[in-house]
Amino acid sequence: MTSSSAPSPASPGAQQSPGLLRRLTARGRDEAHRVSSPLELFFDLCFVVAIAQAGAQLVHTGAAGHVADGILNYAMVFFAIWWAWMNFSWFASAYDNDDALYRVVTLVQIAGVLVLAAGVAPAFERHDYLVVWLGYVIMRLAMATQWLRAAGSAEGAERTTALRYAGGVLLCLVGWLGLVLLPQPARPWVFLVMAVAELCVPVYAEKDHETSWHAHHIAERYGLFTIIVLGETVAAATVAVKSAVEEHDALGELLPIAAGGLLIVFSAWWIYFVVPVHSHLRSNTQAFLWGYGHYLIFASAAAIGAGLEVSVEQTVGRTQISTLSASAAVTLPTALYLLTVWALHSRHFKSGIRQQLVLPVTALLVICCTFLGEWAVLAAGLVSAASVATGVTLTARRASRARRSAAGAPAA
Repeated sequence: MTSSSAPSPASPGAQQSPGLLRRLTARGRDEAHRVSSPLELFFDLCFVVAIAQAGAQLVHTGAAGHVADGILNYAMVFFAIWWAWMNFSWFASAYDNDDALYRVVTLVQIAGVLVLAAGVAPAFERHDYLVVWLGYVIMRLAMATQWLRAAGSAEGAERTTALRYAGGVLLCLVGWLGLVLLPQPARPWVFLVMAVAELCVPVYAEKDHETSWHAHHIAERYGLFTIIVLGETVAAATVAVKSAVEEHDALGELLPIAAGGLLIVFSAWWIYFVVPVHSHLRSNTQAFLWGYGHYLIFASAAAIGAGLEVSVEQTVGRTQISTLSASAAVTLPTALYLLTVWALHSRHFKSGIRQQLVLPVTALLVICCTFLGEWAVLAAGLVSAASVATGVTLTARRASRARRSAAGAPAA
């Protein structure tokens, strides 16, 4: 692991060349300077390939007017991507020993997500989930292997937890076969049942023993993935604007969308990272809600990019959808992002009704911007930026009052 600390050679976090095989033992929650490893960063980068494919297909289906079908397929594919990423991240936070076998198994998981990415288009276009399922199988078999290896190095309740994880992962793989074998009308129900089953595996596995995930490390992992998803949103919007300008010479019509989109993404970054969320993650109860809730944060952040692409295509006449629908493709995921970030961690660091209301009110105003026609995206961006400015101002005023109060001056 990348770290500025100097653990002993026997420690799981020791800086050393990866041996062929070392015991996969739990790391401590109190490790100092715990940060993401180069392997974890590479892992994140490869997962964004699949997210980009899902976003591109959401654009195509939305632009073609098949909004409900596109959202459903996007939700299903994105769950597979997010769940495999999340399971690895929490496992690595507790057990990463960075030996050769650990690296190889992780690379197998990366190969699985690339297979999954190759199956995204057939899933959207023909409801054919075979390749998606195969990619998911590769990822999850690798994850089960990691848990079985952890079980081999553990004893007592910790061993039971690892075996429960491995068994749950393997059992769920059988259930996901329904997406391949059952007729199309039954597949959304298969997804719903299996998604709930997957979410229950960690809750059941850790009911007697909590894995030793590291709060600061986990917060950093989620933060880095948020940055990568937002970066993909910027890239997708940039490509869409570039293509439209080259083919239609519509720079004047696209400038409001480009400016509004940048303001939304910049505000999304600011709002997410303004609080030290690792201090909130003290137990599994808090961690499960926070970690699971990021499905909506990641999915909505990626969907903003898809919405910006749809808005660009509608502006230059490539689609048959209305201006209202194109605007909603941006404003609705933006509002969802704002609300979920507030609900998951911003609200825990806000004091007073005014600070607590900033993000919910902003989300409502962003939804209202949907009805402003061709200026909807720019208006949503300006509202998001105003939200950041308001939050900064309120925080500064509160800090100033606290300093004056501590100095014994009237807190006027």
